[in-house]
Amino acid sequence: MDFEYLKNKKLLLVDDEPELLSMVEGILEKEGYRNIRRAENVKEALKIFQEWQPEMAVLDVMLPDGDGFGLFEKIREISDIPVLFLTARGEEEDKFLGLGLGADDYIVKPFLPRELILRIGVILRRCYKEEQPVVRLAGCTVDFERAQVIKGEEKLPLTAKEFALLSALYRNSGKIVTIDMLCQAVWGDNPYGYENSLMAHIRRIREKIEENPSKPVSLITVKGLGYKLIVKE
Repeated sequence: MDFEYLKNKKLLLVDDEPELLSMVEGILEKEGYRNIRRAENVKEALKIFQEWQPEMAVLDVMLPDGDGFGLFEKIREISDIPVLFLTARGEEEDKFLGLGLGADDYIVKPFLPRELILRIGVILRRCYKEEQPVVRLAGCTVDFERAQVIKGEEKLPLTAKEFALLSALYRNSGKIVTIDMLCQAVWGDNPYGYENSLMAHIRRIREKIEENPSKPVSLITVKGLGYKLIVKE
């Protein structure tokens, strides 16, 4: 499903290196995160935390007026927001201590920007679940919460790829979703070469959602461009 709602979550970044903070903030903003605050020490972080109430924190272990573990324990006294620790390479004890205190994850410096984005995304999706919709089509109902199609008395489960495709189509219901966009939704950053697989999955989805898969009225082909999902109001 669409995880765009997570981009509005308030993220607090705490590190004593201004250059690293700027880099991480830039990475997150480029990914679409809109609410980011930064702090360079424990005192500043606690002040921001009390005034702003972030929904996730990324904490460096080494800080000038304390450490990330102490800050984590202070945060835990008033909140159970998810926390990701930044640890130095080779400091195995930092990893174990952070996880032992109840942190959600850690990442070792230096790290790849994509790895940081993926870790933060996984944590946010796990901690902040959005209610999934039930969508009416011409010949059936799609229950995204249970990943199934309800057609009369039948309940037809969706595979992971079918679910991802229908989710991408539903997010853009009534609009053309290109073949490239659909391939990327299922196969990731390098979607090229999956057009035949996409067509096979579209065919199987139509068998589940359409009354007559040979004459689809809900999942329409837009020749040369992609597909469109027609949702009933």
